[in-house]
Amino acid sequence: MILCERGIRTFETATRNTLDIAAIPILKMETHLPVIVDVSHASGRKDIMTLLAKASLAANCNGIMAEIHPNPSVALSDAHQQMSFAEFENFYQTLLE
Repeated sequence: MILCERGIRTFETATRNTLDIAAIPILKMETHLPVIVDVSHASGRKDIMTLLAKASLAANCNGIMAEIHPNPSVALSDAHQQMSFAEFENFYQTLLE
């Protein structure tokens, strides 16, 4: 079993959900389970996913989940939060720095 933080619903309208960074260390202290963060659903937008992923890694998550699609503009759902393969490569390389 893996716990996945995808954000919480708030009155904020700039993002799809609000990523609860504080949940990551608490879940890791309270359980023995790994915690991953779904930055695609937490943000609902790809322009801030790299920053959310960096914050999640700094909070000691075990992994990052992000949506990619060969052609996001024709994706059947959530096209605005899906990265192309090239965008994902940049995302991944940035996280390795």
